[in-house]
Amino acid sequence: MVRKLPSPPLPAIGRVPPVSSESPLTASESRLYTFSQETKDHLRKFRLGTSRSNDPQAVIYYIDKNTHEIKQDDDKVVYKSLEEIGDDLPDHSPRFVLLSYPLTLPSGRLSVPYVLIYYLPITCNNEIRMLYAGAKELMRNTSEVGRVIDIQEAEDLEEIPSKLGSAA
Repeated sequence: MVRKLPSPPLPAIGRVPPVSSESPLTASESRLYTFSQETKDHLRKFRLGTSRSNDPQAVIYYIDKNTHEIKQDDDKVVYKSLEEIGDDLPDHSPRFVLLSYPLTLPSGRLSVPYVLIYYLPITCNNEIRMLYAGAKELMRNTSEVGRVIDIQEAEDLEEIPSKLGSAA
């Protein structure tokens, strides 16, 4: 003799399950990625300290794969040229580069755009690609940059001055 088990009730057609009032993207970003207080202080100090500089300045940040903490590169170098940045970018791993790049506008006025360069090489694996893609907006908001520029190769850094000139 076969016994029939009761089936679970079917959801009513047209009913949508309740949704949390918290935005899932924002909530997951803030829980998944972290900034140490030291990193937050450095971001603020760098942003304020470069706004009146006459020379380009940049710092490189990465995401620790184990803790998902966004940190400045271990060597803590402040780069003074786009070539130096290009030399230090890894071939197969993404990075966030904060760049303050003074330039003279066609009007003769000095402008110092503060931008985030999102370096995402074509050769990096999908897991790392997704890790950095999820943190991009959080990094943008936390660092308070005016613009995000995506690049795929270190050679793309050569185009940054023309891109910044067109933004002004």
